[in-house]
Amino acid sequence: MPSPSRRPLRVSVPVAGAEYDIWIDTSWDDVERHLKKTFRLDDRGPKRTAIVLFDENVTLPVGSLRDLLVRLGLRTVFLRVPSGEESKSFGVYSRCLDLIAASKADRKSIVVAYGGGVCGDLAGFVAASYLRGVDFVQIPTTLLAAVDSSVGGKTGINIAAGKNLVGAFHQPRGVYVLLDHFRTLPGREWAAGLAEVVKYGVLGDPDFFAYLEQNARAIQQRSSEVVRHVVKRSCELKSDVVQADERETTGRRATLNYGHTFAHAYENLLGYGRLLHGEAVAIGMLHASKLAQRLGRIDGDDYWRQRELINAFGLPTELPRDLPQPLEIDDVIGVMASDKKAADGQLRFILPTRIGHVELVDDVPIDAVRKTLKEAGCV
Repeated sequence: MPSPSRRPLRVSVPVAGAEYDIWIDTSWDDVERHLKKTFRLDDRGPKRTAIVLFDENVTLPVGSLRDLLVRLGLRTVFLRVPSGEESKSFGVYSRCLDLIAASKADRKSIVVAYGGGVCGDLAGFVAASYLRGVDFVQIPTTLLAAVDSSVGGKTGINIAAGKNLVGAFHQPRGVYVLLDHFRTLPGREWAAGLAEVVKYGVLGDPDFFAYLEQNARAIQQRSSEVVRHVVKRSCELKSDVVQADERETTGRRATLNYGHTFAHAYENLLGYGRLLHGEAVAIGMLHASKLAQRLGRIDGDDYWRQRELINAFGLPTELPRDLPQPLEIDDVIGVMASDKKAADGQLRFILPTRIGHVELVDDVPIDAVRKTLKEAGCV
């Protein structure tokens, strides 16, 4: 719980018609107060329903959230969601909708996402589509969800052709980050979130990247003050991009996918769960940077700074060596062609020009992509 003398940090996401706040280092009391104000909850109004989709891996008691919602006079329905990318499927999505319908939820119901990024993506898509859209809030319990997937309103599920290819833009009414959740995260999950943090430094803030380098040890030790700053700055950087290009129409928001074209292909072909999303992103950023270096867009020093920071955070820098057989280059390129950034069958990549700036690049020579994948161990 935050110290009584330390106030939660606030980051606004000023999207048109749907502005909301991210509260960082908040407490359950703060969450209760904000929900009461946001949804104008009082004893005089009709009883509303809160549908909580919660990750089975949540380590803090769900009872704290249940008690809070009951005190607010909400009728509660709790749906346990299996952890892992497999949950972002039509099957789980359909079961959630059936259970919500059976609970007699209506347009005034509130969906609460309580878990990691998978839970948030799924809950957001459920909220976006049930009765053509109901309100929802995010209570992310992993670093990755707090700094990335809970912010910006992208929701969705996976299909065989690729990751996040079915979904909707649906902004939450609020995001509440309780740092207590981070203290219980396994080391591998903590590191996975740091991949997205590194991404923000590369794509938009060289000073923040340098801060991460200088404070890598404290970040690994989850020092409270350092973590507060890391989460706040990451959310600010994402908010700036979302505000400028909420629905990814200008190409600006696509820059948030630095490393993801490679990462999503690896996740798909290796089988979801073989690599955590953040682990795949860490590898993907290095491969995108290698591709940029091959094209003369970035120098070797900037590549090595990324690699050293990723390594310092305990993240993988290469594809797994113990695969039954190497990934095939044509298979990887085939999945990349289904990436949301692809246009008219042409691959498009987010590539850095320096630490602090990336660009959406069309017409990347396929030869350069093949050479990068071969260097990565694909055949």
